[in-house]
Parts: sequence; structure tokens; C-alpha cells
Amino acid sequence: MFSRAVRVLWGDLTVSEIKRFTILALSLLCIIGPYWLLRTLKDSFFDRWVDLTYQPKAKIASLVVVTCMVLLYSKLSDYLSKHHLLYVICTFYAGVYLLIAAYCIWPLPEMHNAVADLIPGRFIGWFAYLAIESFGSIVVALFWSFVASTTTTEGAKRGYAMILAGAQAGALIGSGLTCYAQTFDNLFGQDMSFPFLLMVASLTILIVPFLIKFFMSVVHGETTEQERQEAKKPKTGFFEGLRLLLTSPYLLGVFVVATVYEIVGTIMDLQMKLLAKAAVGSGAPLTSFMGKFGLAGNLVPLVLALFGTSYIIRNYGVRFCLVAFPTAVACAVVYVKFNPSLWPAFAAMVVIKGLTYALNNPVKEMLYIPTSKDVKFKAKGWIDGFGARLSKAGGAGINGFFANSLPNLMFFGSIISLGIIGFWVMIALILGTSYNKLIEEKKIIE
Repeated sequence: MFSRAVRVLWGDLTVSEIKRFTILALSLLCIIGPYWLLRTLKDSFFDRWVDLTYQPKAKIASLVVVTCMVLLYSKLSDYLSKHHLLYVICTFYAGVYLLIAAYCIWPLPEMHNAVADLIPGRFIGWFAYLAIESFGSIVVALFWSFVASTTTTEGAKRGYAMILAGAQAGALIGSGLTCYAQTFDNLFGQDMSFPFLLMVASLTILIVPFLIKFFMSVVHGETTEQERQEAKKPKTGFFEGLRLLLTSPYLLGVFVVATVYEIVGTIMDLQMKLLAKAAVGSGAPLTSFMGKFGLAGNLVPLVLALFGTSYIIRNYGVRFCLVAFPTAVACAVVYVKFNPSLWPAFAAMVVIKGLTYALNNPVKEMLYIPTSKDVKFKAKGWIDGFGARLSKAGGAGINGFFANSLPNLMFFGSIISLGIIGFWVMIALILGTSYNKLIEEKKIIE
């Protein structure tokens, strides 16, 4: 019965593919659930311990942190297999979040005094923000690299939507929990919701290594010819992924498509959050509002993942999807520009986030299938880690000019966003054509 239901929703998957993609969907659920939980918490926590007006600077600081993490991750990929990388990095982040939770419960006053003159606000606010930001850039990218290395193009067309459904279910659960931040404060004590939810996120992340271990032992026991050839190649250095990125037009195209959205998204995200802060206030009310946004923003991609993503990709192709997304974003930007208030901004961001997760992300990950291991685990690390942070830093830089004037941010931010989207559409068209050619000719980018 389960197999029949899966085939109705996502196409003619084999029994082996159903097992494979079910385990991967559960794994991504245990990554995206904590990610959305933490993502929803981070701004209200940062606002409480620092101030939300410093968010553009925090975004720029995250670029430095993620760059260091990408360098470490690239080096580790020379010595660890793809699944062992997931074990190590997931365990690392789970430990970090447990430490932050412990610090919130039992703070160390002397640390506050040591950094008081160096950064605004409390150190814990900055550290937690950067730890949460880097998790999304590193762990999510690593998971999709692992999936691309174990999936064929035809399997991806059928199964990526199933993985995405698991991700969106996790996102709904994670963001839904934050809607009860005030309830947790009442239950456990004032300001205790953040450490409690951090511990929930940490323990959930620790489930991922066990699921991947099960995947490797039960489902993916065989080693492909491509993997055997990759294992024979000599180890490369820290900057091999960057070299591949800068010398391949195809990968530069992937870089643009995978990261340029973050500039527009960062601008629109701050627009909505400042409108929300003015309307509902800061602290737990802002956390609850962002929880509602998370629920709405993830319900749309869940419905699409169940009933639309696989159909659209299989019937319209990668190039169509690559162009459709920026076109929809442009429409949302225009809508907010002419309706600069909270609920139009909320609706626009819900649509954009929905299409990001339901359409753009699975198609973006398919672009890595016709590539080598170094591209999947090193160049992709630079694109999804450094590139995404660089784009967010660019959006934060734009926000920095207008953060103290909401009307200017609404007007100029929208104009700049539309110019960026025009360039994005052009690259998406070229990249979609290149991808189709690689698949037809069965070539690999390496």
C-alpha cells in the first residue's frame, strides 16, 4: 500500500528506490527540522542579546566563519568518505548547540566582560547566530552532495521530490515548535525556551548519523565504478574546489543560480522582519510570528513536493524550472514594492520560500549529478558555503545602507533586487541548456 501511494505521488519508483529515498527523506527531515527551528529562533535571540539592527554585520561575519568551515570541510573530504563526513559534522554541530544551551542556563559572566569592549551586546548572541548560520550552509550542502553521489539522473527526477517531502515535514515540525516559545517560557521559566529548543535540535541532529549508517549498510552496499575510479585519484588540497569552480563555465553558472537568490532573499527577509518588529514587537512575540511564517512557508513546498515537484521536473525539465523560479521571485518583489506593508511582505516571502524549497532546490541539486566527487564535495562546498554566505553578505551590505530607514529599504531594495534577477534569468537559460547537453552526451564535469 505504501509503495502504491509513493508511485501515485512521485512516479514509477522501484522497490529499491523507495527504500533508498525513504531513508534519505527521513535523514533530511532530521536536518531540516532542527535547521528551521534554529533559523526561526536566531533573530529573536540575536535581537535580545545584541540588537536586530546589527544583523547585516552578523551576516558579513558569517561569511568569514563559513569560509573557514568550508576550508576545513574540503580538507576532511580528502581523508573521510562521504558518509563519514556526515557523521563527523552532524556530531560536531549537535555538540555546539548543546554547549550553547548549557551556557544560556549557566552563563559565565567573566566572558561577557572580556568581550564587552570588542563587540556590541553579549558574546553568546553572536556565537549562537554564527553557529546557526553555518549549519545551514555546511550540513545541508553536505547532505545533498551525498545524495548526488548515490543517485542517477532518472532516479533523481522521481525521488528528489520524495526527499523534499521529508524535508518540508521536518521544516513544519521545527518551525511549528517555535510557535510555542512563550508556552515553553511559561513552563520552564523566563527565557528558557531557547535552551530547551536548542537541546531538541541537537538531539534530532544526532539521529542523522544512524540513519546514514543504515542507508550505507542496507541500501547502498554496492560500490559504483565511478566511486572506485574516484578512490584511486590522488588527494587534492584545500583550494581544489575553488580551482574547479573558477575554471569551469558550467560551475560558474551553477554558482550564480545557487547563490544569487540569497542577495534578493536577504533584502526581502530584513524588510519583512523589520515590518514584523514594528507591528508585533520583539522577543517571544517576534519568535512566535517567525514560527507562523515558518509554518506557512513550509506548507506550500510540502504540498508541491507531494503533488507537483516531481510532475513539473519530469514533464517540463530542468531548464524550465531554473527560469521559472527567478520569474516568480521578480513578481513577488514587484508586489511588495507597490504594497510595502507586513502582510503583503509575509505573503510574498511565503511564496518565494515555498518555491525555493519545492522547485529551485531539487533542480539545483540535480545540476551536480553529471560531476566528479571533487566537484560534489569541494566545489559544491565553496558554492553552497562560501558562495551563499558571500551573497548573503552582499544582501546584508545593501541592507546596511538602508537598515535605519524602512521606507528607503523597501524602495531601493526592490529596485536593486529586480536588476539582479534580470542577470539571474539570463544565466539560468544558458545553464539549463548546458545541463541538458551534458546528460545527453553522458559527460562528467571534473
